[in-house]
Amino acid sequence: MTSDGRIVLIRQERIPIEEAIWEMPSGQIGNTVAGGADPGRPSDLSAVASAKAETMEQVALRELREEAGYEMAKDGELVPLGHYFSSPGFTDERGYFFLARPVQLCKEGPARDEGESILDCREFSVSEIRRMIAENEIRDANTLSICATLAARGLLSLAPR
Repeated sequence: MTSDGRIVLIRQERIPIEEAIWEMPSGQIGNTVAGGADPGRPSDLSAVASAKAETMEQVALRELREEAGYEMAKDGELVPLGHYFSSPGFTDERGYFFLARPVQLCKEGPARDEGESILDCREFSVSEIRRMIAENEIRDANTLSICATLAARGLLSLAPR
């Protein structure tokens, strides 16, 4: 979230659905994070953390920088918002939500991986986010879930105006 309350979204081409969609920057980590296993996930390798492992917080900030070209401002905070199950009837995969605020553009821009198909990155006002959800422009479950979490915590108003 920017200092003026705007939300940063990326427009990414998603091959399985054969279209580009607006979504929050996000990324993946393995089952092991710095200091041990991913919290809340069983692992037989919990005592074997890789020296290169990143914390979830580091992953969140790296993905924000790589995908969107934004970074947390010097006076910023990274607020943990909990986790969700992506498809609990099929997998134990979890996603972790963080709110970085305030964020600002990186001087060097995004550092995207070659394999990523990110077509655009923009800041949206809360009213634009509300409209995009209502008009089904935002259809990504992760983005809808984080918006619901932010609204439930009073950090984003999704009420119609």
